[in-house]
Amino acid sequence: MGQGRLPARLGLACCLLLLLGGSGGLGSRGTPRGPWEEEQGPVAEGGPWGRARYEAVKKHLGAVGALSKQYWQYLACKVWQEGCKEEEEESSRGPGWSLPVVGQDYLEILSAWYCSFGKCCKTGDCRIVNNITGLEADLNGQLHGQHLAKEVIVRAVQGFLQSPQPQKALVLSFHGWSGTGKNFVARMLASHLYRDGLKSECVRVFISLFHFPHHKYMDSYKAQLKKQISETVQLCKQSLFIFDEAEKLHFSLLDAIKPFMARYDNKGQVDYRRSIFLFLSNLGGNTINEVTLDFWRAGRAREEISMEFLEQQLRLELLEPAENGYARSHLLEENLIDFFVPFLPLEYHHVKLCARDAFLARGLPYTEAALDEVAGMMVFVPKEEKLFSAQGCKSVSQRINYFLP
Repeated sequence: MGQGRLPARLGLACCLLLLLGGSGGLGSRGTPRGPWEEEQGPVAEGGPWGRARYEAVKKHLGAVGALSKQYWQYLACKVWQEGCKEEEEESSRGPGWSLPVVGQDYLEILSAWYCSFGKCCKTGDCRIVNNITGLEADLNGQLHGQHLAKEVIVRAVQGFLQSPQPQKALVLSFHGWSGTGKNFVARMLASHLYRDGLKSECVRVFISLFHFPHHKYMDSYKAQLKKQISETVQLCKQSLFIFDEAEKLHFSLLDAIKPFMARYDNKGQVDYRRSIFLFLSNLGGNTINEVTLDFWRAGRAREEISMEFLEQQLRLELLEPAENGYARSHLLEENLIDFFVPFLPLEYHHVKLCARDAFLARGLPYTEAALDEVAGMMVFVPKEEKLFSAQGCKSVSQRINYFLP
């Protein structure tokens, strides 16, 4: 036990003693009965502390000592990831033991308190939450006009996290116009998979023109990128890598990180199968918009657009010979991207919903007239139909500043 952890552990030990004093025994509820109440019998010679009561107290103290040991092993395993083997062996002997509900709550609080000061296990960020229920609820409540993205993302991430041994890292590629929600969903994923969100040591964000601006330094970029990914995966049992403006990534960079996304061959390498890669790109936006516009012109609801139909159209555009990393890299031809996630263009009523969310996020009152006015500030295309917001919901939160007193 290191010197740095000693004060914190002593503090937790004191809290544990209080916990033991108030938990009432294993799985018990109500007022606990002492062993001397169960073993009432004739008082032996020698006064009230006769042999029977002496044996009962001895038995009770022994049980408390064993219980204290199990509590401590459970706590050490949960917080510091130490002594887990002993805890499992102890619980495997004889009938299993379980923590009281109140005791479990206290240990959760103590664990969160200790981990709030820094790392609490060897794998770096132990604050992995994987809150799929919360992710689904927020997608349904805050992501507007994206029925395909909601369904694909929840199913893909949930299936990946529930798989005991995935064959490869999960690779999602988000496509659509600017302002349709790609970055918004990436931030949401980070916040629901990790308690510290984008600030987690297990999340890395790369912006093409910011992190890799000069083609002449591409060899250096490749080495740095591979090193960062490798170090993050070794530190964290579950990692998230986000590449923004992915269409501007040099194809050699995409090929350099290809081994991290390929199937695991188990040849003494670092295991990357618990990693998630997100690529955010404006590529394919025109195809997605054309399909959505065709449905509208045919009098069909955008919710009728199927993933199968749109994904085929999207793949064709991405494979077209062009100056983009996707077309020139081997990601597509080797099928390393698991899901292409289309983000549809946003209509007038979607922009109003974004404006409503922006007012609510800042605790400001709003009216339908104010929402209409915010939506009316946006530019809508095509020129004839004026159906889709050219900026999506981007800049909506800034535009409500006009309505501040």
